Amino acid sequence: MTSTCLDATPPRTTAQGWAAAITMAVTIFTVVTAEMLPVGLLTPMGAALGISEGTAGLSLTVTGLVAAVSAPVLPLLLGKLDRRTVLVALMIVLAAASLLAAWSPNFGVLVVARILTGIAMGGVWLLTVGLAPRLVPPESAGPATALIFSGIGIASVLGIPAGTYVGELVGWRWAFASIGLLSVVLAVALALLLPRLPASAPVRLADVAAALELRQVRVGLLLVALLVTAHFSAYTYVRPMLEHFAGIGPALIGTLLLAYGVAGVTGNFVAGSVKSYRRMLGLIAALVASSVLALPLLGTSVPGALVLLLIWGFGYGGVSVTTQAWTLAAAPRAPEPASALLVGVFNAAIALGALTGGRIVDHGGPAAVSWLTGLLALTALAVLLSQRPKNPRL
Repeated sequence: MTSTCLDATPPRTTAQGWAAAITMAVTIFTVVTAEMLPVGLLTPMGAALGISEGTAGLSLTVTGLVAAVSAPVLPLLLGKLDRRTVLVALMIVLAAASLLAAWSPNFGVLVVARILTGIAMGGVWLLTVGLAPRLVPPESAGPATALIFSGIGIASVLGIPAGTYVGELVGWRWAFASIGLLSVVLAVALALLLPRLPASAPVRLADVAAALELRQVRVGLLLVALLVTAHFSAYTYVRPMLEHFAGIGPALIGTLLLAYGVAGVTGNFVAGSVKSYRRMLGLIAALVASSVLALPLLGTSVPGALVLLLIWGFGYGGVSVTTQAWTLAAAPRAPEPASALLVGVFNAAIALGALTGGRIVDHGGPAAVSWLTGLLALTALAVLLSQRPKNPRL
């Protein structure tokens, strides 16, 4: 089985290698933020485009679906193209997509922009797997990997509040435009700081199929599907939920989401230090379920909503790093094929959560969606309790 799709290329210097790793962390942060940016902007986006909040949430669904497909398919299409060139090209695509979203005069144009965002997002995320050993000395590969992929967790919890603030200050279109401009800067930085990344044997469909045959890989993918769908069915519509339950105005929405983000960053690094991935995912499932189920009952004031958002943020903040660690532990000899599956399922779950949450919000109101989130998170907890994996890390 092919264990890597990239040749090992030593860094030019240690300083340049770490500069490249930091740039990749910012790149991952940017693409994930671009994917989830609509979460904090649904209300003004819907008003400007003349659509419901549930329909506006489909902009996240489209991006997740495209990323879910592009992540495993792109490596099969890229052949031996230098991965540095591909990464630069993908960031240019993201820049164009974000600027198109900022300009979009109607929902149809926005959908096209979000399709391009999904292509860029899925490709960048997957090509980043296994990149750290090609940037820094072998003894620093672990910390560099943690640094690069911290961009996913931090974007999940800080990118959205930042976009919300920009949207409130200068309008939602400028939030997308800011991502576009940042993507241009990162494309230039990647071209200058990354070493050449020639491809060797690409991932084959057979490799992906073989990784899927591993039981704990399948369990991990099921957990990702349940937890991420649970989270995004509610979090995509957290702004209308806060407005409905507690009557919170736009000025406070960004502040509350920032508090959620700080809690999420804390959860991200706490999860990274826990040795048992099973226990950490169990705690995540319990925290997400309890906080979201309590939101319609206890989140009817600013203090109540704040406390529940802190619990929710701390719990979900550890999902990215823990599920990635689970996947790599379950398939140590096939990291790229297993990661292709992880990225695909993760983004499909984002799309599914946004889609189902939107339908429920439009037909049953914000309170109804909390029950779906709670049910899915508790199901994930039940799956974890039923597992007795031989690997002590799992």
